[in-house]
Amino acid sequence: MRVLITGGAGFIGSHLCDRFLRDGHSVVAMDNLITGSTDNIAHLAGNRSFEFIYHDVSNFIHVPGPVDAVLHFASPASPMDYLKYPIQTLKVGALGTHNALGLARAKDARFFLASTSEVYGDPLVHPQSESYAGNVDPVGPRGVYDEAKRYAEALVMAYHRQHKMDTRIVRIFNTYGPRMRLDDGRVVPNFIGQAVRGEALTVYGDGSQTRSFQYIDDLVEAVVRLLRSDYVEPVNIGTTREISILDFAKIVNRVAANRAGIIFADGSRIDGDPQTRRPDTSRAHEVLNWRPKVELEHGLEWTFDYFRSVLSAAV
Repeated sequence: MRVLITGGAGFIGSHLCDRFLRDGHSVVAMDNLITGSTDNIAHLAGNRSFEFIYHDVSNFIHVPGPVDAVLHFASPASPMDYLKYPIQTLKVGALGTHNALGLARAKDARFFLASTSEVYGDPLVHPQSESYAGNVDPVGPRGVYDEAKRYAEALVMAYHRQHKMDTRIVRIFNTYGPRMRLDDGRVVPNFIGQAVRGEALTVYGDGSQTRSFQYIDDLVEAVVRLLRSDYVEPVNIGTTREISILDFAKIVNRVAANRAGIIFADGSRIDGDPQTRRPDTSRAHEVLNWRPKVELEHGLEWTFDYFRSVLSAAV
């Protein structure tokens, strides 16, 4: 196949580039680099099966030649980023999805949308299954991301129903691993950065809010399986190992052998921060025969190795 990956220089997108190239496909990565980085794809320079196009997908997309699949992963994803770029976030979810769908339709290509667990908002149902419609505040600070993804899902399904397009939707739960930015504001790089520097980990509130963390390799495997499937409804991808932020901080300190401990700060970093997150992944298991394989502690060790190398190179 020849595959277009929007957001291809981002954390998840760059890992997808690696996987599709490793599987023998040709890859076109497209990114405007407001949150992605060419550092994430620098190792692919010179690969004849790889091409990078600097472009904002909120504008019309043109890719010469055949395209067999369009994977739309372009979007700021961390709260720090989408609060910094609220309009760009809404545009890439709306206009970017529209343009990517238009390209896929013109090329008769399969279309794959990267959605998010944030479509569930601060959930009133636990764990969250794909049938849950969510509890989202459209005018709150997180609404720019949550509603952009909800609109994108609606648009994809409209194209599927109206134009009979071959589409897929994945709802991604908290994912971590190498190539995350240390300054992206999410809890994993925040904690790891502090631990690598030997600092106390900052926990907001009492740390009782929960998350479910999956390693990047598990997500990539699920994306490939879903793309190859014939399933068009949204599919949750994440781990069912739910953990409080306080317990997660303790695990990070243990893995890093960081003795600086934990400090507590008032409130949450961002209004509307969800209190719970745990996917119901029954659909992923039934449809894709998929379950995450990487244990949290192992994934953290590999992620620590990456961040240590980044920090040492910056010295």
